[in-house]
Amino acid sequence: MRKQFVILLLGSFLSCKNQEVYTNVDLVFEQPSNFPEPSYDLNTNPITEKGFELGKKLFYDGNLSSDGVVSCAFCHQQKFAFTHHGHRLSHGVEEREGKRNSQPIQNMAYQKQFSWDGAAFHLDLFPIIPITNPVEMDETVSNVMQKLKKNNDYKKLYELAFEDGQINAENTFKAMSQFMNMMISSNSKYDQYKRNENDVTFSSQEKKGLQLFKKKCASCHASDLFTDDSFRNNGLPINPNINDLGRMTVTLLEKDKYKFKVPSLRNVEVTAPYMHDGRFGSLKSVLDFYTSGVQETENLDPLLRGENQTLGIQLNEKEKIDIITFLKTLTDYEFLSDKRFAE
Repeated sequence: MRKQFVILLLGSFLSCKNQEVYTNVDLVFEQPSNFPEPSYDLNTNPITEKGFELGKKLFYDGNLSSDGVVSCAFCHQQKFAFTHHGHRLSHGVEEREGKRNSQPIQNMAYQKQFSWDGAAFHLDLFPIIPITNPVEMDETVSNVMQKLKKNNDYKKLYELAFEDGQINAENTFKAMSQFMNMMISSNSKYDQYKRNENDVTFSSQEKKGLQLFKKKCASCHASDLFTDDSFRNNGLPINPNINDLGRMTVTLLEKDKYKFKVPSLRNVEVTAPYMHDGRFGSLKSVLDFYTSGVQETENLDPLLRGENQTLGIQLNEKEKIDIITFLKTLTDYEFLSDKRFAE
């Protein structure tokens, strides 16, 4: 009886092997205990092994651009928390220069709006912006679909990843969302300290920096995501060569003029240069700006007006060093080297 059972199992295995039958298993979305609930409704687009694999392949594929070279990963490199390190402004096809600094791709499942101006209100729509931007990937969604349909590898992957097996925009962007939703950065020294894991402790300087951060910075860089996901004008002098209107570009409302999304400070140690136009090359330069460089620009955030209408955040040199020391505890080395997300 036992021998017959083994033979039946072997026959079943060979049959499946000959027919190339695969199962598309669900992947576990690991919710960090110190994070809020995701904004993305994972029930509408469950993360699966093949969906993730397809999304990753698309993320690294230059064929999503008009020149066949510039992929999403071109401006979002893993070891720099998926930013375009060393480039003040993003570079696209034919070395065309954009007008904004590339943002990190991390903890996307917890965000409600995407891009510096919030042009995408859902993660599934987010890739459309760089794909169709003439100075980034300079392509159309319909052209991208046609290129994917000619690729046999993609035909097989779409069949495995989605029940209808269709190579279309909906499945394409859902697959990319599955890949990005899994890109969770939550295992920095700070996280382990906050969750009392692995006997991690903070130095006296890191503790001082944390307390200063809570007092001086956490109104905007809130929660353990280190952003409140809002749009604010932080008093940057207007760049006349670009004159980027920020959030107003999307809403057309004067009250949103020069407002940009508050970035998360996770992995900020490795994501230089800083601000929407990449004008600052170091964290020290950023804190120097908040101490003495904030200008009375239109729609300046009220939080940057102190007593007697003084502008900015009052910090001495020692306090700046303490805050930077704390910010370095937000570097998640596991995320920066996680092979699941590597090309």
